[in-house]
Amino acid sequence: MSDIQPAGRPLSVIVAGGGTAGHIEPALAVADALRRLDDSIRVTALGTERGLETRLVPERGYPLELIPPVPLPRKPTADLLRLPGRVRASVARTRAIIDAVEADVIVGFGGYVALPAYLAAGRGVLRRRRAVPVVVHEANAKAGIANKVGARRAAKVLAAVPDSGLAHAEVVGIPVRGSITSLDRAALRAQARAHFDLPTDGPVLLVFGGSQGARSLNEAVSGAAPQLAAAGISVLHAHGPKNTLEVAEPGDDRSRYVAVPYLSRMDLAYAAADVVVCRSGAMTVAEVSAVGLPAFYVPLPHGNGEQELNARPVVRQGGGTIVADSELTPKYVIDEVIPLLTDPARLIEMGRAAAGAGHRDAADEVARIVVRVTGR
Repeated sequence: MSDIQPAGRPLSVIVAGGGTAGHIEPALAVADALRRLDDSIRVTALGTERGLETRLVPERGYPLELIPPVPLPRKPTADLLRLPGRVRASVARTRAIIDAVEADVIVGFGGYVALPAYLAAGRGVLRRRRAVPVVVHEANAKAGIANKVGARRAAKVLAAVPDSGLAHAEVVGIPVRGSITSLDRAALRAQARAHFDLPTDGPVLLVFGGSQGARSLNEAVSGAAPQLAAAGISVLHAHGPKNTLEVAEPGDDRSRYVAVPYLSRMDLAYAAADVVVCRSGAMTVAEVSAVGLPAFYVPLPHGNGEQELNARPVVRQGGGTIVADSELTPKYVIDEVIPLLTDPARLIEMGRAAAGAGHRDAADEVARIVVRVTGR
């Protein structure tokens, strides 16, 4: 197969970012941006049957091709012995997809879907298959194994923040969906409050701990419910589908405590809120800062510490505060969160700082880079 692709056919792009929302959402944001750039561009998403992509990708209107998952064992177990066979099967399936969609470029966002894509992109046996250029995007403050492998052969390496561990990476921020980057919180405020049955006036605290919720966030904020109500503060709290949260409603009409398992309309949740208490996954930090919300970021207490690193750039700008998981208690909510919510001048100042720390045009910038890499 020739390395020169016919210029007359539409550009074909594969986005590889399955598994978690932190990998899928940036991939879909870039897919949307590519279509805005040229609606003839064909985008195909790679995923596995066990990831959130089986729901999220079809909802956004993109074809999804499934490959065998290749989880990377962090410890020497029996899974490590099975890894080579799994990699071969996944790479073979990915190569078949690359040929079928006549891919011009692969954009990888890390995780166990991206690794087979990076490996499959190389020139085929006996040089019968052309090499497909790769663009790698690292959303986290510390690059994962898949992106470290992909960066070695990538035509372009991109990162959300400096010092991600990928050499020569261009810092572009995290691609965020257009419904978030174009969000006018003030204009949507009344509609958003009505959607969640929150009071039209008065401050609102938004609480969420990722797709599964977070017990420490749930206990700390619900434990301060009487004091929040006394201060006239309403709460919109996504506690996670596997958790329950029972909080007595305030006795007056000044505030409400709305507890839900999951927030399907994050745009309206952001528009309804004045302050956020949340984890600091890369995608969460990107969205919260893009919409200009002051935040109390509570990094996961385990892992490699990357969640704290994700939040540091926003905190340095004055748009948020990092709170250790062990320090987030009802007393902290009473002593720190309530005073912020009842200080309008400080809310405005922190909101501006948060918005200034974000990269609202990251998706469009990545899309332009992807097209340039193809030479089309």
